Amino acid sequence: MIKNNEKKTAHKMHVRTGDTVVVISGKYKGAKGKVMQVSPKENKIIIEKVNVVKKHVKPRRQGEPGGIIEAEAAMYACKVQLYCPGCKAATRAAYKVYADGTKDRVCCKCGDKL
Repeated sequence: MIKNNEKKTAHKMHVRTGDTVVVISGKYKGAKGKVMQVSPKENKIIIEKVNVVKKHVKPRRQGEPGGIIEAEAAMYACKVQLYCPGCKAATRAAYKVYADGTKDRVCCKCGDKL
């Protein structure tokens, strides 16, 4: 049980900023987009043009307009899978280790680099 003074540990994320992902569950199931921001502590991500919400914004300075803006909201990372351009489908990532010690993420289905 987490107490108030303890910090949450960061989760190991299977997606990174800049990855193309497909939403696999929820209201936006089937939507494809680019990951804009990753938050490992909350285990959430923000995807471009997915999970768009309307926010009511007050004017902060004199002369600045307020109003309703649309912004992407965070969603849990477990609701998305990486998109493979070779398969043109959602897939899990496998890791390929080369002889020189470098690692790459590859598609489990076709073996293309993600």
